[in-house]
Parts: sequence; structure tokens; C-alpha cells
Amino acid sequence: MKNLVILGGGYGGMRILHRLLPNELPNDVQVTLVDRIPYHCLKTEYYALAAGTISDTHVRVSFPEHDRLNLLYGEVTNINLEDKTVEFQDREPLSYDDLIIGLGCEDKYHGVPGAQEYTYSIQTIDNSRDTYQKLNNLPAGSTVSIVGAGLSGVELASELHESRVDLNIKLFDRGKHILSMFPERLSKYVESWFLEHNIELINNACITKVEENVLYNHDEGIASDAIVWTAGIQPNKVVQALPAEKDAQGRVVLTNQHNIPENENVYVVGDCASLPHAPSAQLAEGQAEQIVQVLLKRWNNEEPPSEFPPIKLKGVLGSLGKKHGFGLLADRPLMGRVPRLLKSGILWMYKNHRG
Repeated sequence: MKNLVILGGGYGGMRILHRLLPNELPNDVQVTLVDRIPYHCLKTEYYALAAGTISDTHVRVSFPEHDRLNLLYGEVTNINLEDKTVEFQDREPLSYDDLIIGLGCEDKYHGVPGAQEYTYSIQTIDNSRDTYQKLNNLPAGSTVSIVGAGLSGVELASELHESRVDLNIKLFDRGKHILSMFPERLSKYVESWFLEHNIELINNACITKVEENVLYNHDEGIASDAIVWTAGIQPNKVVQALPAEKDAQGRVVLTNQHNIPENENVYVVGDCASLPHAPSAQLAEGQAEQIVQVLLKRWNNEEPPSEFPPIKLKGVLGSLGKKHGFGLLADRPLMGRVPRLLKSGILWMYKNHRG
């Protein structure tokens, strides 16, 4: 019996499971899913969990069930490509015939002294729970500084304002306008929303140091009762240590079939893969669809497609609290209630009609 091992039950791993199960998995293949926790998490909603506007159960989705799906929980510490084994912190190594690495990302601190030690995170569900405890235990009038005004920082700031209107929220961004990946018109709309809701934007920021309860912007200390870091990501440390070619962002360079060159049994999906687009749930799912096609061909001793069409992304949607939002659909900017309703609908569909 061949063993397909999937490291990480994130968006890519879940899409692969739902495409193979229950009817596409060959009779001579079993699947072992490895994760730290016993459920899939909606990472795109961690900002709301940290802000306290949704419950923990809201971001959980059960893994599928199948008689040839084994669930294994543990912390991966190393991948041995030569021995074809996965090593763990507290259990024996696991052998694989095919391996899909979907271990996700972690915060990137850009060498800023004290950033890792003195800031909170929303990269994992455990991080988000800790951040929730800190933010929601703050007394009225406390100052929360959020570093990074990309999608995560903007959604966290707006949701936290909705949860704790009594807090002073500061949002720091290194650019001239927040949400630099969006058209300027859309960025200005979001900036106007923040101005209207008394959230302070600090543009052209340069965070030089972080100390306990002090954030330094251009070496000027700013007292903060809590500091949350949303200023960039990098691949999981296990992937960083993997002996494989990486791009400038540290992501693994892959063949057209999404496997490591000269190692056709090892695939990388999601945040750790070097792809033409920025990491996202959509991109991981699109890549997963293609990996399934490759696996089915190779298991059937057939040649997989030599190349795939580019993965098409439908757009990006972000929230500003529960009633307003913004986004890009087919390069068309959306602002106001419609993108927020669309995001809620897509989330509902994902949770209730997976696969």
C-alpha cells in the first residue's frame, strides 16, 4: 500500500483531500494527513478571532473521514528527502511514498530587534487565541499598535474597532498609502473609513526596534499597551531548512508539476511554493487541483501534463467590520456593503459546501 503523506491541513491540503476522497483514491494508496491540531482552520478569519468578534468554533472545519485516511497529530521538525521520512518532535519518523508539503508560513520580522519577542501574531490559531486574550483584557483607553497595513492589518484594525471601540488603535505602514497591492482609489476609500472611525494611520513608517510596550518608528518611541505584527510572512522553518532551491522570498522553486526538481514524489503547496502570485487561499486551492491531476496520472503510470494553464484568481475581498468591505473582482474595485456581503457568502459556501 502506497502512503501519500500530506503535511498540513490548510487550504491546499484540504482541497487535495476533497478531490481524492471518497472516490478518486486508487485502491493501493492510503493517505496520512499530518497537522498540529485536529481540524482545518479558516486562516483568513483569524483577524476576527483575535479581535473577539467571532468564536473559536467559527474558524474550525472538520477533516473528512475515510477508511484509508489516517490522521496524525504532531510537530514536524525535519523532512529527510534521502530517506523519504518526516521527523517529529515527540514521535517516531513517518515514511512516505509521495509527500505534499503544505506547512504554511510564519511571521517575518525583517531583522527588527525585539519584534519577535514583544509583539503578538495572528499567523496560527494558537497565536490568534493569545492575541485575543491580550487585546480583550486591555482596560479602556489602552493603545494598540498594529504593524503592517496589508490585508491582515487592515482587517484586524477595523474588526478590533468594532469589538473594542474604547481602544486607541494605531496602524503603521511603510508605504504612502495602505493596501499598496490595490488601486489607489480603493486604498483611499479604506483610509477614509479609518479616519471616520478614529483609527490613526501612520504612513511612511519605519519600525526600527520593539521593546516591551514600546514601538519605535524612525527611532521615536511610541507607548503601546499591545503590539500586533502583520508586516510580512516567510515559509515555515522546516521548509526554510529543506535542501532545495528557493526564490528570493525563501519559497521552494518547483517544476511545472509542482514537485521539487529531481524529486518527483515531493510536492509543495501553498505559502511555501514559489508561484507567480502572492500567497493566498485561492492560490493554494488552485495549485492543489493541479497536484491531484499529476498524482492520479503518476499513480496510473502515465505521464502527467507537461504544463498547466496559469492559475486564475477570481479576486480579493476584505472586510471593514461586519457591514463594510472592499475588494477587486476581475480587476474591478468594489467598495461598501457589496464586497462585505460577498465575502460572508463565500465563507458560508466554503464551510457548508466544501469540495
